[in-house]
Amino acid sequence: MKLQKLILVTTATILCISAGSALAQFQKPEDAIKYRQSVFTVMANAFGKMGAVVKGEAPYNKDEVAKNAAIVATLAPLPWQAFGPGTEGGKAQPAVWSDNAKFKAASEKMQLAVADLNKAAQSGDVESFKKSFGAASQTCKGCHDDFKKK
Repeated sequence: MKLQKLILVTTATILCISAGSALAQFQKPEDAIKYRQSVFTVMANAFGKMGAVVKGEAPYNKDEVAKNAAIVATLAPLPWQAFGPGTEGGKAQPAVWSDNAKFKAASEKMQLAVADLNKAAQSGDVESFKKSFGAASQTCKGCHDDFKKK
């Protein structure tokens, strides 16, 4: 229980710090890169915990699944503002900027899929959660395939 509280406090702190710094202009391109990579790291951690449940590597626990889905849903809108002009680099492929319309559409598709995942996870319906997880993971994979360096 203490670990859960620590994770929640840490996540809330990261959100507050990230949201505050994201609202301000990034002083250097490296700041934008670090910001978006940090958001994606926290999302990947929570997503990975849910993936372990879907794969049968971890037991289903409604509260844990709901918590991790909420973390991903909360963070999903944040990284996109850090892909502005002049922020090229990191693990992002040049297509992020050269085909920005496709990148934006992919980010919006992911955000919708993650919102559906969160709704399913909060409901406690295991099958709905697993189905929504599959759909959300496909949107992540699609973006990684098209826009993330291997």
